[in-house]
Amino acid sequence: MTLLVIAEHDNAELKSATLNCLAAAAKLNAEIHLLVVGHQCASVVDAAKCVSNVAKVLVADAEHYAFQTAENVAELVIGLAPNYSHVLAGATTFGKNMLPRAAALLDVSQISDIVAIESEDTFVRPIYAGNALAMVKSSDAIKLITVRSTAFDAVSANGGSAEVENLTPAADTGLSEVVSREIVKSERPELTNASIIVSGGRGLGSEEKYHQLLEPLADKLGAALGASRAAVDAGFAPNDYQVGQTGKIVAPDLYIAIGISGAIQHLAGMQSSKVIVAINKDEEAPIFQVADYGLVGDLFDIIPELEAKL
Repeated sequence: MTLLVIAEHDNAELKSATLNCLAAAAKLNAEIHLLVVGHQCASVVDAAKCVSNVAKVLVADAEHYAFQTAENVAELVIGLAPNYSHVLAGATTFGKNMLPRAAALLDVSQISDIVAIESEDTFVRPIYAGNALAMVKSSDAIKLITVRSTAFDAVSANGGSAEVENLTPAADTGLSEVVSREIVKSERPELTNASIIVSGGRGLGSEEKYHQLLEPLADKLGAALGASRAAVDAGFAPNDYQVGQTGKIVAPDLYIAIGISGAIQHLAGMQSSKVIVAINKDEEAPIFQVADYGLVGDLFDIIPELEAKL
């Protein structure tokens, strides 16, 4: 049995979600091939062939893969998929965009957002915003799976010596075109990789207060900034800060929820955090039901005092 993992990268660095996905793949006890699709991505290939449990790195390098558009990557994947029993990708924006297209073109059912592997055809995934777990058994000849990265510890990025094979790129589908891309650069950790997250909700009241109160605290803790959907919808924080069912799934060592009531959709994105601290003036807020530590009070008084004492 051989399986294929689709690497996520920016043509310069291999993303950490790929290492988590490879950890899930390792539980299937099969030979693992890692697919790198991009343009001028030699540094990614060099990193990929050093990953510990990869037997072969497949490389498709072409100009029309520069932005790794879902349509073009899916076209390549469906050509390779019949050679594999399983095709895995991270349950990230990239994986959620690309893999369903490949599944539809292959006429198989995608298994989404798995958190455990029971056997080669049986998987566990959360349902009802994480309040229940479903065990899914697939009879498809090729199983296309997205993996929740926070559920699997990353494999080592070193120690491997995989063979590299260059592929003939699939034709450009011409179905989409990237007009421009703006990448937000920050000295803070990336949200899904951060060990500490300071997250703000609608209780902060404004974009000004969100930044004024949370940024000094995050800087002192070396933390990433997050937000609830309500805060994002209100314009307090950008979309890529959103934590929750429709945002990013995180599992840091410490999650500090400030002015967040704890709607079920938000809890689905952060309740796997090792330690949860909640600060809210409403003692009945649902966030306190999952918090390890809760502080009831006015966040506009508590946060400056907390930041001053750090």
